[in-house]
Amino acid sequence: QVQLVESGGGSVQAGGSLRLSCARSGDTFSGTYTGYCMGWFRQGPGKEREGVAAISSRDGGTHYADSVKGRFTISRDNANYTLYLQMNSLKPEDTAMYYCAARWTNLPCGDRWYLSSQYNYWGQGTQVTVS
Repeated sequence: QVQLVESGGGSVQAGGSLRLSCARSGDTFSGTYTGYCMGWFRQGPGKEREGVAAISSRDGGTHYADSVKGRFTISRDNANYTLYLQMNSLKPEDTAMYYCAARWTNLPCGDRWYLSSQYNYWGQGTQVTVS
C-alpha cells in the first residue's frame, strides 16, 4: 500500500508564498508499473475538487490548471519520495484543502491529469488559507 502525507499548509496574506510537501511511503512501484503520475488537487468551501498540477515520472512533464499557471510550480524529489508544490503570489481564491494524489503508470500523466478519478491514492489534505 502507498501512503501519502501532506504538510506545509497554513495561513498567509494575499501575495505571500507557501510550499506544500507530500511524502510518499509504502510500495514505490506496483506490479508491472515502473513509473507514476502524481498531482495536487484542491477543494475550496462549497466547491468541487479540482486538479491544480501534476507531474510525470516518465518524462518529468508537468501540467497546471490555468488558474495557477505562472504562480505555482510542481516538483519532485525522487530520492526522498517527496512531491512539492511551490505556491507564490497567493490569492484569496486559492484558499482550499490541498490534496496529494498518485497513480502508478507506465505512461505520462496525459491530458486527463486533472480528473480525480485517474488517481488511486490520496493523502488526507493540508489546509491553505489566504486572506
